[in-house]
This record gives sequence, structure tokens and C-alpha cells, in this order.
Amino acid sequence: MFTIDKTTNRIEKIEEKTFSELGFKEREHLQEWIANNPSSLGDKEEDRILIIQKEFDGFDKTRERLDLLAIDKQGNLIVIENKLDDSGRDVTWQALKYASYCSSLKKQQIFDIYQDYLNKQGLNQKSETKILEFLDNEDVQLNQNQRIIFIAAHYRKEVTSTVMWLLSKYKLKIQCFKAVPYVLENQFFLNIEQIIPVKEAEDYTIKMAEKAQEDSSSQEELKNRHIIRKDFWTRLIKELNLKSTLFQNISPSIYGWIGTSSGVRGIGYNFAISKKYVRVELYIDRGEHIENNLIYKKLEEQKETIEKVFGHKLVWEKLEEKRACRIKYENSNANVFEKENWDEMIKFLSDGMIRLESSFKEPLKKINTELKKKNVG
Repeated sequence: MFTIDKTTNRIEKIEEKTFSELGFKEREHLQEWIANNPSSLGDKEEDRILIIQKEFDGFDKTRERLDLLAIDKQGNLIVIENKLDDSGRDVTWQALKYASYCSSLKKQQIFDIYQDYLNKQGLNQKSETKILEFLDNEDVQLNQNQRIIFIAAHYRKEVTSTVMWLLSKYKLKIQCFKAVPYVLENQFFLNIEQIIPVKEAEDYTIKMAEKAQEDSSSQEELKNRHIIRKDFWTRLIKELNLKSTLFQNISPSIYGWIGTSSGVRGIGYNFAISKKYVRVELYIDRGEHIENNLIYKKLEEQKETIEKVFGHKLVWEKLEEKRACRIKYENSNANVFEKENWDEMIKFLSDGMIRLESSFKEPLKKINTELKKKNVG
């Protein structure tokens, strides 16, 4: 890692350190950093995780304890193991044991584990509500699969070899993140990057894992839902493309939402469908909570004009429990799995998206110009 001196047109290396040299500890420091900022392991919406427990030891007939337990957007449980400067030789075996223990956890047990975590933090919140809000999809079934995340500054060959074998041979979802501290004068920096699987190859790995999962007879119902959603998106995109080019380059998905860019970084137009609703939305997530709220506020100041152009009241959501903000138009009495009502849903969504883009086009253009002037666009 280097600093750049624009005046001299030179770069200067920032000194790499070990955690032990700086006095940082696994549980007291690295674990707390990850627990309080899980976006350090991926800040895209689909990569987001929810930490539900620290130092979890609730396994039957064993006193073993994992570092962090989390949930991803697909409802999978994630075992996170932190190892500071060196991964050690046995970390893969250790994590596989923990993942096997977690595989038997039922939905209510997961809610109870997270409730205990919230209570310890003094938060008067209901775990079930927070988990369902995080998943944002009632079709998701908790703990259908398990994932493993390793975090260390250095990985031994026996660890990386085992991880690559498990990834390629058994399609297990395992990620290795390299965490390295740096020092510049009196400032400390931490660089966290995914090294396994190589980020560019991760989509391929995920698709292979999903294919293997769908081949299982126990996943037949989920597979049918995927087919239905893809058919719906195909029809919706075809209908919308007759009137607008907004989703012209977007492919049908098997999931409950599809989106496209508004032309402003981190701000997109999304469709979302489920058993209970269909909606169009403007979704704001530029990676920083403060910046998201600032953009949301600027748009909210123009609410009257925006809704006048749109032709209907919109639902404005700051999403306090999340980093992002959302402005939506929703039919809360629609079930995408009722094919006989697809024509009505498609008309609602296609017309709504065209009006949504029209109502936000000018306000977003103005905001984008202001952001570029501030050098953050």
C-alpha cells in the first residue's frame, strides 16, 4: 500500500505491520472490528451479512466456541473464524466442525441466538423482526446451507490447499480474507481483501454451488419458484422494452428482484416481487450511510414535485436498520405465484417504473452534478 504525493508525482510505501507488533488481539480487536462493521467483508447489497452472535458456544455436548456467527441475504448461516497474523494448521477442520454443528440449528433457535446477542448489547429489539427485515424476502428459508469465512494476515499452504479442494470438489461456500494492518506516522490502517476464491471467479463458484443445490430433490420447490420468477421477469422485461429502454440490457433473474442503474453511482431502479407484494423502487446505497441519507434528504425536499410528476403518493423509507434508503410504489395485495394475475401485475410494474424514472430523472441529474463538483460522484 502506498500514498500518492501529487506535488512530487511520487508514491511512498506505507509500512506493513503484524497485529502482534501493534498489540492488537484477536478477540478484543479484530473480532470487534468485524462485528461492528461487517460490510468490511463485502458492501454490495447481495454480499451483506448480519452478525447474530459473538463467541457462540451453544453446541450440545461440546464446549467449543466459534468467533462470529452471521446470516447472509440467502438465509445461510456463516461461521466466521479470525486468526490474526497466522491462520494456523487446523483452522479448516475447526470451522468445518462448527459448520456441521450449526447445520442442525432450527429457525427458532436462530432467533433465540440473535435475541441473546441483542439483549447483551442492551438493544430493545426483536430478533425475528430484524432478521426478516434483513432478508427482505419471506420466501427465504433459514439455514438451508452453511458458509465459512476465514480472516487472517497469513495463510499456511495446508489451509489454502484444503480450502481450494473443498471449493472445487464439494462446492462448499468458503471465503478467505487477508487482513493486514499498516502504519503511517500516528495513523493505523487496515486492508481487508478476499483472496479465495479470487473475486473475479466467485460468481462462477457460486453458480456451480447453486446448480449442485438445485439438483437435490429437497430443493425441488425452490427450483420451481426460480422458474416461475424467471418466467415472470421475462414477460415483464419484454413488456417494458416496448415502452422504455431502461431495462433493455437486463436479463431475467431467478430471484425476487432485478434492478438497473439510474445513471448515478449507487442509485438504482429496482423491481421486487413476492407472495405478498409487487413494487417498483428507487434504491440508494453508495456504500456510506451518511451519504445515502444526504441524497435521500435532498430528494425528500422535492417530494411534492416528484409525486406530482409520478401521479401518486410514494412510500419514503430511510430504512434506519439498514445502510440504504428506499422510495417505493407498491401493490401490497399481489402474489407473483398466482399466474392468472400476471397481466395486472405486469401493467402495474411497467407503468410504475416508467413514471418512477420520469419523476426522478431531473432531481437525480441535479444531485449527480452536485456530487461531481464535490469530487464524490
